[in-house]
Amino acid sequence: MQLQQSVPTELPTSTAINELHFGNDINTAVEQSRRADFSLLLAMFSEDVRETTPIEQFDTAPSEESDLRSQLDVPQARPLASDQSSYSSSAEIAKHFHAGGIQSAQLQADLRPDALAYIAENTHGLGEETYRNLSFHAKRQLINQTTETLKPVHLYQDLVVANRKNQIHNVTA
Repeated sequence: MQLQQSVPTELPTSTAINELHFGNDINTAVEQSRRADFSLLLAMFSEDVRETTPIEQFDTAPSEESDLRSQLDVPQARPLASDQSSYSSSAEIAKHFHAGGIQSAQLQADLRPDALAYIAENTHGLGEETYRNLSFHAKRQLINQTTETLKPVHLYQDLVVANRKNQIHNVTA
């Protein structure tokens, strides 16, 4: 006697995904205390989270910042750091302050946003206090950013020569 195993060709699909497919059947099962019907209905739900979670497809087309600013009527962002044009705009704001007072200066600052931070120029991205505390040699290295690259072909020979010179110097001393 052999046991025959039946291999299903298709997986059974549940047409019940969530409670919306049953309508009021779940509510009536709870209200009438029909535990068996309630358990059966819950067992028929799909266990796949991707089926039970509503997912909306969004348009993921990239939009330019300028397009968004024009659609939402948002002005241009204030620059974070100063550049050459920032000094002329700050001078314009100061002129409006002296001519018309604080309201005139605030209006000018809102019409043409000024930089949030004025960073010292020619400090190679370092803070002004840090740059001023550098030694002459460190400043010179920042100005001359060209570093000499060692050629690995001659590196071994240079190390051997330096070692020999060090040995000769130690013997004579």
